[in-house]
Amino acid sequence: MTEDISMAFAHPSERAEASATQPVDRISLRDYVVEVEIGAFQQERGHLQRVRFNVVVEVAPQSGEIDDDVDRILSYDRVTEAIALELGEERINLLETLAARVAERILREPQALRVFVRIEKLDRGPFALGVEIVRAKGEVARAGQDVINIPHPRVVYFGNEAFDSPRLKGWIDELAADAAPLIICVGAPDSLAPRVPVALAQRRIDLLAIETNAWVLASRDKRCMVVETRTELDWAMKNGQICLWAPSKIVLDAVDGPSASAGDAIALVAWFAAQMQACELVLVGADHVPECAVPLREAGLEAERLL
Repeated sequence: MTEDISMAFAHPSERAEASATQPVDRISLRDYVVEVEIGAFQQERGHLQRVRFNVVVEVAPQSGEIDDDVDRILSYDRVTEAIALELGEERINLLETLAARVAERILREPQALRVFVRIEKLDRGPFALGVEIVRAKGEVARAGQDVINIPHPRVVYFGNEAFDSPRLKGWIDELAADAAPLIICVGAPDSLAPRVPVALAQRRIDLLAIETNAWVLASRDKRCMVVETRTELDWAMKNGQICLWAPSKIVLDAVDGPSASAGDAIALVAWFAAQMQACELVLVGADHVPECAVPLREAGLEAERLL
């Protein structure tokens, strides 16, 4: 039992060696520390914390003559690049998510057979909090998970004046009849949201005001479901569900978030449409097509004012 406990806390290189069933080579990254904003708790938002990575990659032994050719081996840089790329994709809440994504990216390398990833937070107290995972090439495929292409949605913005229009149901009927998945976005209600002197708190208040308006619109058409996560959006698009976007989570979790404030709803929706690779951006009850919609047109998207 003592040996089992010792091995549980051993470095991933020792764990890899202990669990090997065939001769393999290993490359390792030890005590690689980066500062990143990560974590599901509110106190972890808006603050960088140190995160330590230990990674071991098992690779097939080189065959033939050893010729000192860097192109024949898995470079250490590919490991650090995998970490940087995943940290740059979006703000992540869970170490488990980050570890799985780093492992998956490393296993795309032709030489990689199996990878051990240990990630630890160093600033949550006088200790290290972490997770360790082991992944082997082909495990996802053996689990029967197929890669499904996500369709490009039609993103529609409804202004407040559209809420009470007798044409509301007809608009939704017409938009829902299209083959493209439908995601509806709204802005804040006309009533002024509370004002506070703390920028991060004010941003959350403004985003929650938009979500309140989304629930108001959802109450007027039972086909519309309020959705806040990318996972839920992907599922809904694949299953024909009309979505109402609740923006807080996606906006606050974005690494390269929108420069627009929550008060500039159309600019925020244009940013979201670009993130979702929308096929079209439709504005219903908007006074103008914002400049931020121009990149969408350049990407082959359309911006249209219907009211």
